[in-house]
Amino acid sequence: MLVRSLNPATLKTNVKFKTISSAAALRQAQKCREAFEYWRTLDVNERATRIRRLATVLRNKKEDYARTMTIEMGKPIKQALAEVEKCAWTAEVYADNAARWLRDERVEADGKRHSVTFEPLGVILGIMPWNFPFWQVFRFAIPALTAGNACMLRHSNVVPMCSLAIEDAFRQAGFADHIFKSVITDHDTVEELIASQHIAGVSLTGSVAAGARVGALAGANIKPFVLELGGSDPFIVLEDANVTLACKNAMTGRTINSGQSCIAAKRFIVVRDVADEFTEKLVRYTENLNVGNPMDESTDVGPLANAEQLEKLDKQVKDAVRKGARVLTGGRRAGLLKPFNKGYFYKPTVLANVKPNMLVLREEVFGPVSPIIVVKDEEEAIRVANESEFGLGASVWTRDAEHGEEVARRLQAGCVFVNSIVKSDPRMPFGGVKRSGVGRELSHYGLKSFVNIKGVNVYEA
Repeated sequence: MLVRSLNPATLKTNVKFKTISSAAALRQAQKCREAFEYWRTLDVNERATRIRRLATVLRNKKEDYARTMTIEMGKPIKQALAEVEKCAWTAEVYADNAARWLRDERVEADGKRHSVTFEPLGVILGIMPWNFPFWQVFRFAIPALTAGNACMLRHSNVVPMCSLAIEDAFRQAGFADHIFKSVITDHDTVEELIASQHIAGVSLTGSVAAGARVGALAGANIKPFVLELGGSDPFIVLEDANVTLACKNAMTGRTINSGQSCIAAKRFIVVRDVADEFTEKLVRYTENLNVGNPMDESTDVGPLANAEQLEKLDKQVKDAVRKGARVLTGGRRAGLLKPFNKGYFYKPTVLANVKPNMLVLREEVFGPVSPIIVVKDEEEAIRVANESEFGLGASVWTRDAEHGEEVARRLQAGCVFVNSIVKSDPRMPFGGVKRSGVGRELSHYGLKSFVNIKGVNVYEA
């Protein structure tokens, strides 16, 4: 089977790769398992030294890695550069905190000495999507490796160049062969890997359907798993909000990565008293966005990653219009000049009069589309925000930060931000509730997602 890396801005082929057979993939998994036996014996500070060296490699080759992301999945180059920098920073956070986060815990019990230790499990299989092709890999891999596990990556076949570039970064940082290994495979081989005796755990970022399948396979094989399955994040604007600040952040939160983000603001829930001002400003800011060549540092919104995403987004907008929504700006493909006239560009869109039966509210929307929901008061805003099968992130906008925190605690989400867009931070846990996923990544919680939490109990003879 051939995998084609396609530039979504021009539809030109970057390169083609052959997938490896399931037998070859399983051999690679076995080699990772063998490498793990060496890696796990290193002192945590030795592992941290290599993790820190990885940050240096990422920064030294930041422009190359960013360009690869941009030509392979269309991410605007200024955002791609920031993504590489975030990966490097995360490596440094774990290098700085690894020894403290993995330190044995002492417990008072009925014996002489009781300790809780954190020991690595083995090879962790990462099944990762295309939208943040570096960050989402490092988000799972750095904690897993810091804990002493080895990692195997099965990246999305939309971004095979990124997959191999990441493996090369680990190699340049001095990691031994197969401590981190990328494989380009078909979907059936992924299932065989999950079932393999060489794989100890699975981390997936992807769709709800993919998460259900991977969770079932991992469960059937009695293996731990972490699932991050996307969201439909509410962006709540209360009546005392700084509307200008909220609008500027709404635009950023909705259109980052051309709208292709799990934690993008996706439902704008605005209290009636400020709805007109919010709507007018959001439309104005949206129309000022620069859509075009993702290699140009002035570009705000690039192409969607592939034809499937473009077609689905267009279907969701047309469904909303057919059911009574009003398009305030956008609502169609962006007509650009050559060489971008065939690229997967969609005009940033604002929709009003949206209803719960519309796909833009019922499904995750992966593109620059902003539906505005007007509610009468704060209580209705909270109710509407929680009326979703997703629960990844949420944000609340108010001049009263203390009250904003009270509202945040009533929202059903893995993380809530007051007066900020939702973002991931290596110092804070990341993950969702409901159909947004299972488990946590990042912080010391993510570090312990794939460890044996072992109790050691010592008594007098």
